[in-house]
This record gives sequence, C-alpha cells and structure tokens, in this order.
Amino acid sequence: MALPLALAAVVTAAFPSVAATTCPGCYGMEELAPDVYAEPGLAPSGRRQVISAVQEGSRRVRDFYGGKRSAPRILACLTDGCYRRIGGGGERGIAVLNRAVMLSPAGVDPVIAAHEISHVELDSRLNSGRGELPQWFDEGLAVLVSGDPRYLAPETAGDRCLASTDAALPVTLDAWLRAAGADKTTYAKAACRVTRWVTANGGPRAVLDLIRRMNAGERFEAVTKT
Repeated sequence: MALPLALAAVVTAAFPSVAATTCPGCYGMEELAPDVYAEPGLAPSGRRQVISAVQEGSRRVRDFYGGKRSAPRILACLTDGCYRRIGGGGERGIAVLNRAVMLSPAGVDPVIAAHEISHVELDSRLNSGRGELPQWFDEGLAVLVSGDPRYLAPETAGDRCLASTDAALPVTLDAWLRAAGADKTTYAKAACRVTRWVTANGGPRAVLDLIRRMNAGERFEAVTKT
C-alpha cells in the first residue's frame, strides 16, 4: 500500500487539477447536479448561474454535433480561492485530460462552458485520429461551437471572421499556448479558418465527416483539402 499512497500524494501535489476532478469532494466541492460540482455555501443565484452555464454550454455542443457523447465532470468556482485550490491558473476554463472541465469565476458562463465541453466532445469522438488533429483546429472549432463573440462575428454576418491569416497556425498544444499568449488574435484566426472550412463544406456535418475519415485512418491534411 505504501507505493500507491506515495504515488497518489505525488499526483495530488504535482497535478492538483487531476486530483480535484477525480475526487471533487476531497477538495471540498459540493455536487449541485450529476457530475456538476461547485464550492459549498453558494447563494441560490450562484447555484443557478453554475447550472445554467453548464446546461446551456452542453446544449450548444449537442446542437452542433446533433447529439452529445461525452459527459465530462464539471468543477465550477465562483471565487478565486476555490479555483486556485483545485489547481486552476489564470485561464477562464480548462479541459482536464479531455475528460473533465474546470471553470473559473470568469468562466462560469455558457460560452466558456461550451468551449471547454467542445474539447471533451471532440476527443470522445476521435479514436486513432486524435494525435493527427492540429491544436488550432481544436481551438477554432471550440470557438465556433461556443459562438464566442470575442472571436467571431454573429451568425447573421455574411463572413463571421474577425481576423484571418494565411500563415501556419500552431499545431501542438505547447505552440498554441505560446502563440495565444503572445497574440490575442490567435483564437480569432483559428476560428476564422475553421468557420470558413465548415461553411464551405456543408456545415457541422463536415466535422462529423472529418472525424469519421480520420478514425478510418485518413490524415487531417488530406481530409481538409477535399
């Protein structure tokens, strides 16, 4: 028993977000709905805010895909102390191991919830093709699914792009984090590229077809050029 206990201690210390999403109660989180947790003692308005954000975020993902396969555990904090305690940083929200979602006080709203749940949903649908998917596509798709007005114009706009580029976009997560940290338009550029591709290829069904073909062994570059 000593080794498993020691390993658990290391994981808890080094990766508190993993530990917190694995055992929310161990971090003092209270279950508000099935697999939706928040800090204890919230006022009724705070509880409603959490539940509403998760429900609406999930609806946006479900509407885009025509259904929802993933069921991520959601941890939501309405205070900075709570978010730090579960391992959060300066982000509004984050998908943890693409199996759970953490929302910061600035991220308990439908847009951020939908963005992070979109990451989990896409991961749940991709099998062998997950390693081939570039990070810019994952992030741009999450912006599209969530309808984030910071990075996309309204659906009524003829062209929803707010920023575009012909340059290469970050492929790996590390490169994405560096680029997005240095250039605030990185999300908008990725969202523009994904949105134009989706629109030109029949809407959300293009994403479903991409997933199917990548799971069958085709490469991302080959699928998106057709």
